[in-house]
Amino acid sequence: MIRMAILYMVATPIGNLEDITLRAVRTLGEVHTVACEDTRHTLKLLNHLGLKKPLVACYAYDEERGSARVVALLDEGKDVAYCSDAGTPGVSDPGVMLVAMAREAGHRVVPIPGPSALTALASAAGVYCKAFTFDGFPSPKPGRRRSRVAELMAREEAFVMYESPHRVARLLADVASVDPARRVCVGRELTKLHEDIRAGSAEELSQSYAAAGEVKGELAVLVAGLSKKEARELARADEAAGEGRDEPAEGDQASGDGTESEAGARQRAGRAGKKRPRR
Repeated sequence: MIRMAILYMVATPIGNLEDITLRAVRTLGEVHTVACEDTRHTLKLLNHLGLKKPLVACYAYDEERGSARVVALLDEGKDVAYCSDAGTPGVSDPGVMLVAMAREAGHRVVPIPGPSALTALASAAGVYCKAFTFDGFPSPKPGRRRSRVAELMAREEAFVMYESPHRVARLLADVASVDPARRVCVGRELTKLHEDIRAGSAEELSQSYAAAGEVKGELAVLVAGLSKKEARELARADEAAGEGRDEPAEGDQASGDGTESEAGARQRAGRAGKKRPRR
């Protein structure tokens, strides 16, 4: 009888190879095969660790076919470790489909936690985050991005987005347009040689990145949420505005899919931001 094999979801360094965990090294050394988002990236890591393993490509653009190959190995009783190019698989990275298919086939899935740009930035931001929303990469379409930013900024919890170097200045400009004083922290090239972490108001960082032109490297952006006081004031203002009219104002009308419009969300977050002391 063939035993049900194990799929290990292994977090790998996001820049500094010294960040790999002892458990990850042991796991990669013990499994039969290593599946990966890109064999070139993972091969470099294995060479650095002095490990030689069969590699199976599981490219993001053809994840279903690659995942099927991995499940076939699991069905043969062979343990497999999966690595995305960097960081934690399944967190704004491929791996979700593979996990779902492995579970459906009856195999055990074991996470091997480790490096993550999300938690690295949160730990160095100096922003209190009892709760925060991780929103991954925003839409490249300006209207959708602005609408989502405004919606998130009207909440009490902080939020984190990843962004590409050629669009980060526009993302920061969107944040500053809603609330120029909102506390923001931007991490670029986290854990790498040229790591750059900047914290300040949305307006300050927007101007800084706009003046710098296109930067290099991957970025993570953390935006503070409303304080409890600001959230209460915003709720009272919304309640008062609702009592004062039978129909919603143009800016507060819902969009066609039932969600709040960009203008309405920006007005809500902006009303709270205007009462905010500079911090």
